[in-house]
Amino acid sequence: MKVQTIMAELERKHPGENEYLQAVQEVLESIEEVYNLHPEFEKAKIIERMVEPDRIFTFRVTWVDDRGEIQTNLGYRIQFNSAIGPYKGGIRFHKAVNPSMLKFLGFEQTFKNALTTLPMGGAKGGSDFDPVGKSDAEIMRFCQAFMWELWNNIGPDTDVPAGDVGVGGREIGYMYGMYKKLAREYNTGVLTGKGMTWGGSLIRPEATGFGALYFVEHMLAKAGKSIQGATVAISGFGNVAWGAATKATELGAKVIAISGPDGVVYNPEGMNQQKLDYMLVLRASNQNVVAPFAEKFPDATFIPGKKAWSIKCDIALPCAFQNELNGDDAAELLANGTWCAAEVSNMGCTPEAIAAFQSAGILFAPGKAVNAGGVATSGLEMTQNAMHISWSAAEVDQKLHYIMESIHAACVKYGTQEDGYINYVKGANIAGFMKVAQAMLEQGIV
Repeated sequence: MKVQTIMAELERKHPGENEYLQAVQEVLESIEEVYNLHPEFEKAKIIERMVEPDRIFTFRVTWVDDRGEIQTNLGYRIQFNSAIGPYKGGIRFHKAVNPSMLKFLGFEQTFKNALTTLPMGGAKGGSDFDPVGKSDAEIMRFCQAFMWELWNNIGPDTDVPAGDVGVGGREIGYMYGMYKKLAREYNTGVLTGKGMTWGGSLIRPEATGFGALYFVEHMLAKAGKSIQGATVAISGFGNVAWGAATKATELGAKVIAISGPDGVVYNPEGMNQQKLDYMLVLRASNQNVVAPFAEKFPDATFIPGKKAWSIKCDIALPCAFQNELNGDDAAELLANGTWCAAEVSNMGCTPEAIAAFQSAGILFAPGKAVNAGGVATSGLEMTQNAMHISWSAAEVDQKLHYIMESIHAACVKYGTQEDGYINYVKGANIAGFMKVAQAMLEQGIV
């Protein structure tokens, strides 16, 4: 395999799809050496097949707003790879959603799901619908219209969507209600992130953030460090950031920064339960601003226009969006003494930022490993649905601990370099790739 040759062809076929091309290039560069040791992969053109999604559904979503005006958005579902299980991946509602973004997310999801040890393929979906400022009734009508177009292409053994940016428990509920009406069956296994009274799993809302901190714990332990007493900066203030802040605080760290599009809140005293609860209030407000946090808690300070990475911290956790931490941000963090960075968002760091962290020799791990706890717990939710049972929070948390420990071990196995530095990016990519590639090879040319 020659990475430059494959990337040149992809750029010709998919011009301008920058996020997707970035994600593919990162994986190809990581796996090139291992791939070339397996001529059977080359003969079967595994890479050429793996980088293209199985299928893409694009559809119009028409709905009526509260003023009675007709609105039209675009909806998508990208079923990327089902070699190891049914398609599995979130639905994202955000004004920036486009095919490139969803292809990158679906491609990443394929490897992330492979790392979880559970039988799940990769997918992603969403719409350019912007939930910011929308009423509850408008969000319900949009979710229903979205599912009207999608329902016939998903199912518990076909494609199992979940939440993502802009899609939480409320949106999953509205979409499931419409799915049930259209399919005329009460099949709770068709969506994950459901409410507890109709098939949801305990600790699913917290799972992405909780799993990320379990992974970070293993990283730190391997490096002879501890999270106890460490200062943590977190971007975002939604469900993922809340889960990460909650678990970091529980483990003895001090979360000193959260951020939003409007700026950063410096929180030098760290989080308490009241502050953690208020993060969920901010998310539910649909206003997408973090400034009110500092208005409610006098010991916190809002700094407009600044990122979380402007705050001096030990550990940086991007929890909001792709490419949210760039090369300049990385340089600022390193200058301030940050010694660990972990992507809790998907592809949260630009290639320049990753290169800076790795060159500096600090601990760094990619989203496909760090944030896999969310989809892993979705997989556990699917299992509970299939068995018509509900596990306790302790049982789910125990399984999540095991999965994150297994992911960390796989990263160490494939990512440890001769000099002892653990390249978690390389380790995660190779571990996920080998599982998917072997499955594709054994299933023939399909």
